[in-house]
Amino acid sequence: MTPIKVLIVDDHELVRRGLKLMFRPYEEIDVVGEAVDGTTAIQEAIRTMPDVVLLDITMPNGLDGFMTTTALAEEVPGVKVILLTMHDEELYIKRALELDVLGYLSKNSDPGQLVDGIKQVMEGKRYYATSLSEAFIEKVVSQKKESVLTRRESEIVRLTTLGYGNIEIGEKLGISPKTVENHKSRVMHKLQIKHRHELVQFALKNRLVDYDG
Repeated sequence: MTPIKVLIVDDHELVRRGLKLMFRPYEEIDVVGEAVDGTTAIQEAIRTMPDVVLLDITMPNGLDGFMTTTALAEEVPGVKVILLTMHDEELYIKRALELDVLGYLSKNSDPGQLVDGIKQVMEGKRYYATSLSEAFIEKVVSQKKESVLTRRESEIVRLTTLGYGNIEIGEKLGISPKTVENHKSRVMHKLQIKHRHELVQFALKNRLVDYDG
């Protein structure tokens, strides 16, 4: 198995050194670099092309973990971010979810949990070890997804869920079937889903349809 390339970003040398020592026994983890702040993190990520960035939230020199996450998404598309922090407050966790950060772990996590988190995130799965419940996290994610849809997109999702085809939806909304299909493609991209049944689940979960009405 090809090792997972990890970049460690923290302004404290002891933390970086401790993490590198922690990962040494794990052959599946390859620490390819480290950085002391957001600016250096971006430069190192471009240079080393890591799979996962372990990123502190509170850092010096202007770029915190959230701003660095946004910049990494632009400069190194596809890189996965795990925020490794002492912050367990709702405000920070909600912000991470809003930025589509896949991982959120405490600096006090044991080695096994860190490695497990890295593996989960590499598979595109969310891994949050926080004091907030999974139900709360799912609620935040659902609200974020719903808010990104325009009124027209929400209506197309609703009609699709009710079983209407592209031609019928186009007739109801006064647009062409091709335009309907383009809207659907954008919706699937926004919601990061690939299959129609996931679209139906999203509509039901967010009450875009009402079968009783």
